Amino acid sequence: MSGIESVKHIVAVASGKGGVGKSTTSVNLAAALAQRGVKTGLLDADIYGPSQQLMLGLPEGTRPEVRMVNEQQWFVPVEALGLAAMSMAFLVTESTPMVWRGPMASGALQQMLLQTDWGDLDVLIIDMPPGTGDIQLTLSQKVPVAGAIIVTTPQDIALLDAVKGIEMFTKVNIPVLGIVENMAVHICSECGHTDHLFGSGGGEKIAARYDTRLLGSLPLNRSIRENTDAGRPAVTVDPDSAVAATYLKLADGLMQVLGERESPVKQFPDIKVTND
Repeated sequence: MSGIESVKHIVAVASGKGGVGKSTTSVNLAAALAQRGVKTGLLDADIYGPSQQLMLGLPEGTRPEVRMVNEQQWFVPVEALGLAAMSMAFLVTESTPMVWRGPMASGALQQMLLQTDWGDLDVLIIDMPPGTGDIQLTLSQKVPVAGAIIVTTPQDIALLDAVKGIEMFTKVNIPVLGIVENMAVHICSECGHTDHLFGSGGGEKIAARYDTRLLGSLPLNRSIRENTDAGRPAVTVDPDSAVAATYLKLADGLMQVLGERESPVKQFPDIKVTND
């Protein structure tokens, strides 16, 4: 028995490098899906640096309920913002460093993923650690992942790392569902002037190169950082804002892609043979 038996779609949110807003994208995407009425779970798979407890506004010391079923231990996901959530942060203290080698981290991921009673979920969002290491390989080998979303910024060095992430998922036969571009443009709060501080058009170029789509492009906006750090993702604290609208559009785009993959368009008509 596995905890993901009743999960319809598992989606990895990944990045080639840290600091591009992957976890912020994960929590806002999950919250946006929940707001759309999609039964959503959020797994913080960044074993060494979990952040979703903070972003979900959960206090330190939050722990999942543990059940015993047929002599097997099961975690019950923590409920927050309409999401079923699980994170290494729920199992250790904030000051506990995870001084683990790769196999230990991979084992922890499998336990949180497969021994959590996720229940009937439409989508399970997995906030991946940055890079292309053990956690990514473990996920691809042990779990039927529907696809990955790659988060990047327009900066050239970030785009290079994003390409490595895409190539990695391609090699392990996980489709890239789309690209999310963070910090795409800065809008001056005083005069409204826009400036592409980190370059422009990078997300679109990568999406075109790998035959995928740009699911969303987010501005460099102080409120995104402040609200997420305060445990109040933009989608929940200000649902009528332009930023929330972008995340909701991202959620709609993801569900559209998943729907297309679930029910592919027939390429040929049905042929019927009759005796006339």
